[in-house]
Amino acid sequence: MTIAPLDLAALLCSRVCHDVISPVGAIINGLEVLDGDDAEMRDIAIDLIRKSAASASARLQFCRLAFGASGSLGAAIDTGEAETAARGLIGNERTTLQWDAPRRLAPKNAVKLLLNLCLIASGATPRGGTITADMTGDGDDLVIRVSAAGGTVRLSQAAVHVLGGADPESIDGHSIQPYYATLLAKDCGLTIEAVVTPAAVTLTARRAA
Repeated sequence: MTIAPLDLAALLCSRVCHDVISPVGAIINGLEVLDGDDAEMRDIAIDLIRKSAASASARLQFCRLAFGASGSLGAAIDTGEAETAARGLIGNERTTLQWDAPRRLAPKNAVKLLLNLCLIASGATPRGGTITADMTGDGDDLVIRVSAAGGTVRLSQAAVHVLGGADPESIDGHSIQPYYATLLAKDCGLTIEAVVTPAAVTLTARRAA
């Protein structure tokens, strides 16, 4: 499964912009309210701006690690930094992140894959739940596993098709991120298996037997 580099870059940029545009738009709306004379509305606007700015910052920090270069080519990433980024994006009043991956320096694309699987799992729990992330082993023994459980759990058909090896002509802005995860897995010598049940979605990346 291949896609032209320019198309890949364009679709990934669209995905990042989609993730960031909502909190930025909320900040703009809050600034417009500040021009009014209603003191109560101004307090609400300031609170909206503060929360939206924090959300935008968290999303950018996550995208920097999950999609960006994040240092020199071939560098390792501290999984503790990845955990911080994941908690900033995923952890909220509806969703709990259980991070079981031990802190260590790990190959960049392995950590990026872990974060991308977390993002897919987050999308599988639209009403909240628990996301569990783990990464064990090294080299041929590397296993990355992320699961989502609780509430209404589902994996989009776009993600199912792409993770299962869909034709690249079907890839669009909605499926580019799961597709990117498969590219990261391939670079690590891994394949992704998605197991979907009514109670949970489990994504496991490991070396094929």
